[in-house]
Amino acid sequence: QVKVVESGGDSVTDGGSLRLSCVVSRLFGNYYWGWFRQVPGKEREAVAVIYTSGGGPEYTDPAKGRFTISQDIAKNTLYLQMNNLKPEDTAMYYCVAGLRSGGNWRSDQSFMYWGQGTQVNVSS
Repeated sequence: QVKVVESGGDSVTDGGSLRLSCVVSRLFGNYYWGWFRQVPGKEREAVAVIYTSGGGPEYTDPAKGRFTISQDIAKNTLYLQMNNLKPEDTAMYYCVAGLRSGGNWRSDQSFMYWGQGTQVNVSS
């Protein structure tokens, strides 16, 4: 059974930085993995994605220039370095893995495996 576990969420002030980590277990071969986020009452929003064999990365507009997705394949670990955080970045951040064939990575319906989430709070 595939297991996805995130960590690294915390509370920071405007302009601060955080690095999220995600370990994916028992998922073999090459696959897309990435990050989504969700604010209560709103839909889940794609943040960034990368392919294990090195394709990508891709970012949505809110993440461009501030967030960096990276991976350590030997450790089965995905990272999201977030710099210059803003209050509007406050959300639950989810690690995702396993893009469905033909799926659009920006859609939350496209990934097979999700973690439980890690909370990021940015105060002004």
